Amino acid sequence: MKAQVISFHCVLKTKLGRLISKTVNRDVVTMPLPGQAPLLSGLVEGLQNLKGGEKRSISVSADRAYGFYDPAKVITCPREAVEVGRLVVGDNVRADYEGQPTLFRVTSVNSDEVTLDANHPLAGEDLVFEIEALNVREAGPEDLQPADLDLH
Repeated sequence: MKAQVISFHCVLKTKLGRLISKTVNRDVVTMPLPGQAPLLSGLVEGLQNLKGGEKRSISVSADRAYGFYDPAKVITCPREAVEVGRLVVGDNVRADYEGQPTLFRVTSVNSDEVTLDANHPLAGEDLVFEIEALNVREAGPEDLQPADLDLH
């Protein structure tokens, strides 16, 4: 499989047709980089051998998109354990979870407790990506290097 770098317009919908987003994605590498989690493996596969100007509809099952919803990724903790001022349902907070920095979405808040969900908001969803390739090129060695991400 040859890696490509693709810029594309994307309309993302659920399998049932509910619009989730419309975006332009630039310089996406069509191969998981070493050490990256295989999120969206179905999309990566569906983008293979794309040509400039080409349009594709790529259906991706939940297990090959953001995974299935995992209730074990939902935690309730004392309100004071979350070092953030005012919390609102829908906020994102970063906290250590099982020794790893993890991004959580706040799903419930009261004066004593907060419920946090580490599942991706689209976990459990079968998705359809309507793609229009704007620019496509073969990936070079510099494109295949993992990026240094600062999680703090």
